[in-house]
Amino acid sequence: MPVSIDSASHPAVFTPDSRAAWARLGIALIIGSIGSVGMWSVVVVIPIVQADFGATRGAASLAFTCTMLGFGLGGVAMGKLSDRFGIVPAIAIGIVAMLLGYVGAGYAAALWQFNLMHFLIGLGAAATFGPLMTEASHWFDRHRGLAVTIAASGNYIAGTFWPTVVERGTAYAGWRATHIAIGIGCTIVMAIVVAVLRWQIGSETVRSHADAPPPRVDLQIGTNALTAVLGIAAIACCVAMSMPQVHIVAYCGDLGYGVARGAEMLSLMLAFGIVSRIGSGFLADRIGGLRTLLVGSIAQGVALMFYLFFDGLTSLYIISAMFGLFQGGIVPSYAIIIRESMPSSVAATRVGIVIFASVIGMSFGGWISGVIFDATGSYAAAFLNGVGWNALNIAIVVTLLLRARRRMAFA
Repeated sequence: MPVSIDSASHPAVFTPDSRAAWARLGIALIIGSIGSVGMWSVVVVIPIVQADFGATRGAASLAFTCTMLGFGLGGVAMGKLSDRFGIVPAIAIGIVAMLLGYVGAGYAAALWQFNLMHFLIGLGAAATFGPLMTEASHWFDRHRGLAVTIAASGNYIAGTFWPTVVERGTAYAGWRATHIAIGIGCTIVMAIVVAVLRWQIGSETVRSHADAPPPRVDLQIGTNALTAVLGIAAIACCVAMSMPQVHIVAYCGDLGYGVARGAEMLSLMLAFGIVSRIGSGFLADRIGGLRTLLVGSIAQGVALMFYLFFDGLTSLYIISAMFGLFQGGIVPSYAIIIRESMPSSVAATRVGIVIFASVIGMSFGGWISGVIFDATGSYAAAFLNGVGWNALNIAIVVTLLLRARRRMAFA
């Protein structure tokens, strides 16, 4: 008897946009929500680790920089690994890296050891972001933009509950015990969920690049040049994005509101980021990834400006929610742009490169904001720095749109 593509078991022949595709996407979302803990736990413990090791804010912020560097390099490496061996082996390696990183951080005797372990933590988290977005893009045709943003939303779902979990765990048992518990607990849960994904995929081979639809958009620019331009744009927008995401907890502590309030604001920011990411997927399926990126970048700049003028507790909650609602769809837009404008045979590598550029921006932005705070004793200049980088991103995106419009006019 033939097996239906929508049967409970994995299909003999996979069909894009089928019920099986949505089942895989749901599993991928769970994996991303758990595995992305490494992106947010360090943000919560920066002030505590700083005090524990007697370090400056800039030195403590290097842990986030190491996380993002591991995340960026891991995105390229895990993407290539996923292309060659499949998504399951890539995630399995990420799980091992996450376990070693969290347990090692819990036993760190010096700040440099704590920072180094966060490179491994970032490497582990990388397998649950870029490779999952790329993998999801192969499972869908009609709803590709939506699928990519849903897969990317696991990162922000993690941000809605992990900061609070880490803050309360740290208050109850200390940051060392909390790190060790996260490493062991997440390893066990992720291993189970990945086994379910492996069962869902079965022995079926993912649809080949040769069968994928051709690029939908012609930006009249070479693949390498476009990758470089998008990389610069990603750096610029993520330097701006990192200021509230990395330092909102410490900022609230400095204002006297306490780190618990800051953790709540971060969770609120990322919760609204989920709405933004999914909404940007719907928008990209209608107006394209490049225009979606421009909308998100302009909105992010507006939200950053509000941080310069309002620092009341209620105001910060509102602005943080607004910031999350505005910027959540920015990073997935780069993956959508690449899939729209480049051959599918190079898409995974190019997505990894641009994501790497984005985490360079996040890591540099997180570090430089701490340095600016140390130099000025205030986060006002750091927010202003973010506004400037955001303006650069807008300029690049507008230039690409105008260039495409001129070329289309002469075609």
